[in-house]
Amino acid sequence: MFATGNSVFSPEDVTVLRGALDEWCQEKRIDIKSAEAQFAASAALGLFQSGYNTSEKLIAALREHRGI
Repeated sequence: MFATGNSVFSPEDVTVLRGALDEWCQEKRIDIKSAEAQFAASAALGLFQSGYNTSEKLIAALREHRGI
């Protein structure tokens, strides 16, 4: 469950975010510790807060994101 305001994330939210980021990094062959992955993580957080709150929606949005 995602709470607005102070951006409090549940363990399930973190699992969705991390899973999507891991999958995106694997597809792009990017090290999860790289600056590019950190930028993608920031984008993923914004997308998640915008309603892309399932693994499927989030990874699809990351794949289409033009800034990463």
